[in-house]
Amino acid sequence: MSTAEKILVIGSSGQIGTELTEKLQEIYGAGNVIASDIKKPNHCDGIFEELDVLDEKKLNEIISKHKISQVYLLAALLSASAEKNPQFAWKLNMNSLINILELAKEKKIKKIYWPSSIAVFGPSTPNENVPQYTVMDPTTIYGISKLAGERWCEYYFLKYGVDVRSVRYPGLISYKSPPGGGTTDYAVEIFYKAIEKGSYNCFLSENTILPMMYMPDALRATIELMECAEENVKIRSSYSIAGVSFSPKEIASEIKKQIPKFSVSYQPDFRQQIADSWPKSIDDSQARKDWKWKHNYSLKDMTTDMLENLSIHSHAKT
Repeated sequence: MSTAEKILVIGSSGQIGTELTEKLQEIYGAGNVIASDIKKPNHCDGIFEELDVLDEKKLNEIISKHKISQVYLLAALLSASAEKNPQFAWKLNMNSLINILELAKEKKIKKIYWPSSIAVFGPSTPNENVPQYTVMDPTTIYGISKLAGERWCEYYFLKYGVDVRSVRYPGLISYKSPPGGGTTDYAVEIFYKAIEKGSYNCFLSENTILPMMYMPDALRATIELMECAEENVKIRSSYSIAGVSFSPKEIASEIKKQIPKFSVSYQPDFRQQIADSWPKSIDDSQARKDWKWKHNYSLKDMTTDMLENLSIHSHAKT
């Protein structure tokens, strides 16, 4: 990628956006990566633009002002939050994507990254080793919007030649930014509570197995796909990628190896039904074949890294 190109990250204050913006700034320079969100965060290195992605006029102004060539569109209402406000979730998740696709169609930007999710799968999807192409019958507004988004992405590629790229994220785990209203948030919260309180009340049942990924792997997958030669991007809906699959019981067991007195109770809420509609594991062989994707972190490696870093942060605050 030429250093003359400029990148706009929309939704830069979210769980993925916070770390992805930092990583892109490290690689391409702070002056070439413009962060944007609906309100300015307390701390922000580099250039920041306040932006409601549904405001087409302001979006166009920012694209023109900074001569943006690539957009990472991360703004979205996630699964659990979207269920509380489905009409707004649909509007935000869909209209934001259409706005960006239209800019690429009009040649105002060259390349788009838009994330999908395992939420596109549903009760009729195979429960294990879900293939790239399979039944997708999501039962959440978030999943429905992501499935529709995948179809829009492929449509704009086939119809207008828009260079749009996407991966279906599993549940993401990070120590740098808090969770943002997803069904897999327990796998982040459990680490915070293990260090802060020594106990955790989990909102999913102990044997609920879901596909997960450590944030460093997710960031690397995102950037590797965007840097991949265009001819190697064979899928324009969204690539399935996989990390590790585990249950709350299994992650608790791994934490207990380092914090022996840690205890977990289970009190499933409305998110259990969402989790039950999702598969346990993903087959990402297509991504491995097309652009050599491979995850690095195991459950053990991730747990060690999470606890080490959260302990450092915890001590820094006291």
